[in-house]
Amino acid sequence: MAFKTLSNIVLLAASLRVASAALTKRVTCSTGQVTANAACCALFPVVDDLIENLFDGGECGEETHESLRLTFHDAIGLSPTLGGGGADGSIFTFADTEVNFPANAGIDDIVDAQTPFIEKWNATLTPGDFIQLAGAVAVSNCPGAPRLQFLMGRPVAKAPSPIGLVPEPQDSLDKILQRFKEVNFSPAEVVALLASHTIAAADLVDPSIPGTPFSSTPSIFDTQFFIETQLRGVLFPGTGGHQGEVESPLKGEIRLNSDSELARDSRTACTFQSFATNQNAMANAFKAAMAKLAVIGQNTAKMIDCSDVIPVPKPVVGKPHLPAGKTMNDVEQACGTAPFPALTADPGPATSVAPVPPS
Repeated sequence: MAFKTLSNIVLLAASLRVASAALTKRVTCSTGQVTANAACCALFPVVDDLIENLFDGGECGEETHESLRLTFHDAIGLSPTLGGGGADGSIFTFADTEVNFPANAGIDDIVDAQTPFIEKWNATLTPGDFIQLAGAVAVSNCPGAPRLQFLMGRPVAKAPSPIGLVPEPQDSLDKILQRFKEVNFSPAEVVALLASHTIAAADLVDPSIPGTPFSSTPSIFDTQFFIETQLRGVLFPGTGGHQGEVESPLKGEIRLNSDSELARDSRTACTFQSFATNQNAMANAFKAAMAKLAVIGQNTAKMIDCSDVIPVPKPVVGKPHLPAGKTMNDVEQACGTAPFPALTADPGPATSVAPVPPS
């Protein structure tokens, strides 16, 4: 009996070793890269092309910001009552319809920029897959960002998204949270998705100042957006008073009304505040929320995990801080269960992210 028991233990251990080896088996592609699934080998040339020719060698710049925005505008296009396919590439396939939606104003630039790439790689990726791959690669250009998940296998969109599904900055918070609830996102997950604004900018909220960022560090995926959105607004960076805009704390920085409300509403304020000095928590929550967003409306059981083709981002640069010229008295406390974390300000003159006029 003892020998039989020992024999069973040995066989079980051997089976576990075989299973473990199967799970960790890697494939070396013809291009030299290594992946967990041979089907993902075809993506490495696409990633290289994106980095060199769309993202200017890997910069966390305008195309990066806009590619990330496009992932959201495509994916949110699904409603249990109105229809839509979610993250299916319909914003490209039916661009003549969706690009003209009011909430998609300005999205035409990145759709136009990605079109040659989508057409070039159409034998490898559907438009829906390409949009989400480009977004994940885009984020990897930004120091401090998480390495996002990428699943391949979205079918080609069959119809355009219905109009009115993309939340807008002038919408009430009730309306925004309800829209996300329709696609199974909690208020905390909505705040997590807002981490995208740490590397984002607004082009058309105030048309007089296109490309105005939401934080003072728009090329770093850090927590400054969550700090600076909590500061008292004192000015408009441009002509001011535009729909969806409220006063911001710094010259050259724009603040959306929706961001301000999410930072101050009892349903979301404590989650918002929790990211102010916790880089890992913010990055991990964003990664999880983006993984969920990127497959809205899709059958993940029929998709292939190709996350290991996404480059590993560089570490975050800098530490959480108040902008120069600000103090803790400028923080508008909103979380009712914990104080805003104590921070010191950068030395020197008041921080400004406004472009320096040519001399």
